[in-house]
Amino acid sequence: MLHARALPPVDADTLFSDERAAFDALDDAMKAYLENLTCHHSIVHSRQTLGFDFSEEERQRLPGAYHPFVRDLRRAGRKSLYLASHAGQVMEMSLPEGRLLIWEMIQHATQPEFVYRHKWQDGDLVIWDNRCTMHRATAFDDTKYRRELRRVTTLDLVEGPAA
Repeated sequence: MLHARALPPVDADTLFSDERAAFDALDDAMKAYLENLTCHHSIVHSRQTLGFDFSEEERQRLPGAYHPFVRDLRRAGRKSLYLASHAGQVMEMSLPEGRLLIWEMIQHATQPEFVYRHKWQDGDLVIWDNRCTMHRATAFDDTKYRRELRRVTTLDLVEGPAA
């Protein structure tokens, strides 16, 4: 959940990509292929692509996690891609091949037909399901303008983390 507390006088929107719809739009062969893959997700990977450097000690403290490329959202009766900027390696592929596949699927999932753009207004509260949604902020000059969005994350214990 994000709650808008202070907004700049310029656009500072958030984009949300529906990874369920993106999965549904794939052909059956690609769906079946992706369902057998596992990704390593790591903040170290995503931040290094932006130019941040991590010491060996920091890398050890931030080992990341392994997730299926496709999540089975049993209660919803749907499947979803499970990707974002932290996804850096497909365990069943070479590093270059895996990164190309991740890039290709992120490009697929962020096509306009799968993306909602939220234009913030003071007091807005936006709730999304992180298991099937990628999100990112649009660029604005944060050295000139203040934006405060307060975030709360909850855990669905009924379905559990493997869902």
